Amino acid sequence: MWTWVKESGRALGSLGRRNGRWWWERRLDFADWFYALGPLPFSGMLQLSAGASAGVGLLGPVPVLGVSAMASVNAFAAVLAAFVIYAAPALWAAAVVLLRRTDPRWLLATALVLLLLFGNFVPAAVALYSYAVYFSDRRVLTAWLVALSLGMAAAYDMPFLGHFFLIIGFLITPTVMGLWVGTRRQLIDRLHERAERLEREQHLLADNAITAERTRIAREMHDVVAHRVSLMVLHAGGLEVSSEDSRTIETAGLIRTTGREALAELRGILGVLREEGEAAPTAPQPVLSDLDRLVREWRTAGMEIERTDTGGAGPVPGPVQRTVYRIVQEGLTNAAKHAQGARVSVLLHHAPGRLEVEVANGPAPSPAGAAAPAPAPRSGFGLTGLRERVVLAGGDLSAGVCPDGGWRLRARVPTDTPAGDEEAAP
Repeated sequence: MWTWVKESGRALGSLGRRNGRWWWERRLDFADWFYALGPLPFSGMLQLSAGASAGVGLLGPVPVLGVSAMASVNAFAAVLAAFVIYAAPALWAAAVVLLRRTDPRWLLATALVLLLLFGNFVPAAVALYSYAVYFSDRRVLTAWLVALSLGMAAAYDMPFLGHFFLIIGFLITPTVMGLWVGTRRQLIDRLHERAERLEREQHLLADNAITAERTRIAREMHDVVAHRVSLMVLHAGGLEVSSEDSRTIETAGLIRTTGREALAELRGILGVLREEGEAAPTAPQPVLSDLDRLVREWRTAGMEIERTDTGGAGPVPGPVQRTVYRIVQEGLTNAAKHAQGARVSVLLHHAPGRLEVEVANGPAPSPAGAAAPAPAPRSGFGLTGLRERVVLAGGDLSAGVCPDGGWRLRARVPTDTPAGDEEAAP
């Protein structure tokens, strides 16, 4: 019961919000129809009173409504003439009210004509109020106010005090109300515009701050990392030229090649950070077939690596291959940094619907009497970023210490779900 009440309330609230938006978007159109039809009965009464009263309007009483005229002419023709003379102008005034926001001249001119001929001041009040609300030309508004005030004085045969109260009550008061509503509406619009401008400026300042920070990071990376890697490449090149030992020459060549590749990748990263006009250089993304080259490079650097592939090798999506490559790369890098000389095993198991990868290393050997090597610098973000990548691909990752003191990195990545495409993520 309580669930039904909550669902019903939620449905009613949603319906109310939709209807509220619909009404709010059309509020000005409904206001036009309200101002057109609402004053129409009062305007019609003033029209009819002008036809039966002397001293109201320049047209004065029309004989066609008199008794003698009704006896001498056809009754239908008399009613038709009365409709044309009195009712039709009131309907016309109600129709031109719908143009008060787009072309107010029709309403103002009609109001002046009806005020002069019939003493009907209702269209004049609506016209002055509408112009003051939606238009900002105060000289035009003042000119029409003066013209309608003179028309009020000409249409009514009464003392000055009566003209004064009519003009104040039915012309000046609507004008002042319209000026107040129009000024308030302009103020609200300007406040909304200012708030939107401030929000845009805030986003712009945030973007500029981000750009400045990215540029600073790129500058620091260039000044620190690129400089030191360049020195490493130069020293490796010098060692490769000056050394006579083949093993040293081979290792120096590998260091020099790896350093140049690192510089190339660093230039691409710096180009992205600086957000230069040209697109940053890109390279083919690594896949499973590049694991042999990766393992061979680390073996050349002196690591003892054993790679094993099990299971039936089936089609593996490209994003999954890149994820697995990064897992193996991170595992080998961590083993080289924190367990130098340890034996490393890389296992890839192709299971139905998933690909399992494991990188494990034993404890680092510590020769007797040898000084402990300086610990490698650690950032603490390698495994965090790798876990985010694996979760984004729809898999899971675990890492921890083995019973023998080594380290194991294990991940399972699905190969048959769309979640395996990290490029589709925002």
